Amino acid sequence: MKEIVEIIAKSLVDNPSAVVINEKEEDNVVIYELHVATEDMGKVIGKQGRIAKALRTVVKAAATREDKKVNVEIIS
Repeated sequence: MKEIVEIIAKSLVDNPSAVVINEKEEDNVVIYELHVATEDMGKVIGKQGRIAKALRTVVKAAATREDKKVNVEIIS
């Protein structure tokens, strides 16, 4: 699933080399911290958070197939 987040994020931003994803687990929930360049934050979040919500929905759908709980945090 980390690859899914990475592929989607890199396709959205102007600076794909700045995309870094850290994976950590807390209380049986896998958390993906998506780090992007400051100037690309708007592209990843989208108007009213629509792109961020769609990204989280796709990742959660993939996680459901593997019977896992996943959360995506976007960090500059």
